[in-house]
Amino acid sequence: MTSRVAAAIDAAKQEGRGAFVGYLPLGFPDLQTSIDAAVALAENGADILELGPPYSDPVMDGTVIQEATQAALAAGFRLRDTFTAVREITRRVDVPVLVMTYWNPVVQYGVDRYADDLLAAGGAGLITPDITPEAGEEWIAASRRTGLDRIFLAAPTSSDARLRLVVQNSTGFVYTVSTMGITGERAELDAAARVLVGRLRAQGAEHACVGIGISTADQVAGVLDYADGAIVGTALVRALRDGGLDGLAETARVLASGARTSASAN
Repeated sequence: MTSRVAAAIDAAKQEGRGAFVGYLPLGFPDLQTSIDAAVALAENGADILELGPPYSDPVMDGTVIQEATQAALAAGFRLRDTFTAVREITRRVDVPVLVMTYWNPVVQYGVDRYADDLLAAGGAGLITPDITPEAGEEWIAASRRTGLDRIFLAAPTSSDARLRLVVQNSTGFVYTVSTMGITGERAELDAAARVLVGRLRAQGAEHACVGIGISTADQVAGVLDYADGAIVGTALVRALRDGGLDGLAETARVLASGARTSASAN
């Protein structure tokens, strides 16, 4: 089966640019607004949507996203709302929708049931930040059966053998993180991400997208100098929080302009 996510990255590449991947939490500030926000993000330049169901212990998220997910949980978000949201978003826009989820909710729901319901809702796959390919056999089997993309994370601390395993078991793209901790100096993060993408390419990765606290169009353009996609989260969540749907749409347009800038620079 053809990966819709890889196809979206390839389509951007054919236009001479990298892909802009936009993240938003589901249920923030409420379920319907989060659906409308995802649609606005797709309509204003995002090539791929990455949606995060709120989780009670979001170990990888920064303060802005943590506060948004806590608000979503307080507003009554339920796991099944994930599929409602994905179904509505994919009905309204033709952009691949990935769900970024911690693994425990998938196990609680049932791995095969989760895969089937995501596929039925029009979802493209899962990004699983806290599970490794070795521990993901059930998910790998379910994704192969359904054709959903499975996106694992790669970090600079990973050995070449670990990177090879991630590349072999990921479809769509490899989620490339320059640091697993709090973001530090920008130049250092860029250097780490650039080196990591090179190492992933050496292991056979066709598509590598970088998420490293990217928050400006210039940073998007800089990442796309060496990666296939730039993933933006916090800047979009902040824009939605502070400026509503209009503020989010404007921020998305500005960030998407960074992908176009990368094309003219190459």
